[in-house]
Amino acid sequence: MKKSLFRLVATAALAVASGVTFAADVYPSKPVRLVVGFAAGGPTDVIARVLAQDMSVTLGQSVIVDNKAGASSMIATREVSHASADGYTLLFSSLGMNVNPILLGDKAGYNPKTDFAPISNAANLPLVAVNAYDAPIKSMADLLKKARTKAEAVTFGSSGTGGSGHLASELLATQAKAKMLHVPYKGNGPALLEVMAGRVDYMFYPVIGIAENVAAKRLQILAVGTAKRLPQFPNVPTMSEVGFPGFEETAPWVGMLAPAKTSPAIIAKLHDAMTKALAKPDVRAQLEKLGAVIVGDTPTEFAAFLKRDHERWAAVIKAADIKPETN
Repeated sequence: MKKSLFRLVATAALAVASGVTFAADVYPSKPVRLVVGFAAGGPTDVIARVLAQDMSVTLGQSVIVDNKAGASSMIATREVSHASADGYTLLFSSLGMNVNPILLGDKAGYNPKTDFAPISNAANLPLVAVNAYDAPIKSMADLLKKARTKAEAVTFGSSGTGGSGHLASELLATQAKAKMLHVPYKGNGPALLEVMAGRVDYMFYPVIGIAENVAAKRLQILAVGTAKRLPQFPNVPTMSEVGFPGFEETAPWVGMLAPAKTSPAIIAKLHDAMTKALAKPDVRAQLEKLGAVIVGDTPTEFAAFLKRDHERWAAVIKAADIKPETN
């Protein structure tokens, strides 16, 4: 009787001790929710859906994209930061995850350094510096020459304060030691129309959809924010070639994260499913058609990237004295 009782207690203790491993072994046993802080149809949402579809097959459970748009993606980010660390609520995010707390502090409602467990950076969406096709400025050298004539001689558009295009231009201005005038709009589309009309000098814009406007002679590209020249624009120099190395790291990233304290075993399963998807030719073709540069790094590498990303934008925001929008 004593031996049986001892075995029962020992078995129970072992079950408790190996609970994390057991949970990971059966994970996932129900659908996984992938929260996206942007509306359906945008690049972040599209990439999330492509990956979710393929990961569902690998994991044996549906991965369901749940759009929680609003507040510069903070609604979605806050929700996941407070979710159970069981692997069933994940975040598919972009650079706003780091930028919002830099601008807003505790008002952002989460800490990007402590509230999440990185899984993988799926891809980067390179930015290109564009201006009106018939503008007198024909190169980045021309743009900077004008910018250095006097403060705010050059205007640049963006989708809003703290967005990727805004921060990229502020980084350029800081590195070039030139003060440019930021003209924010409610979205990349309206900003691009003003650039094409010549009412704003230039902007950094995601490479997605640019080729059509270049072919129609509505836009010209001054430089591309990639490590190498883009095959679709072989005659356009990189930012490194025009004197600004490392600019490729300003590209908006899109990656997957779990709540902090999610077990390493579950993170490993999710990472495996995600990188398997990114390695498939049909998935790669869909993402590359969007202009995405596929990454698929490890959780450790993604964590290191996020740290650099936070440090870079914190320095740019401080140097440019960027303040959050008040309306």
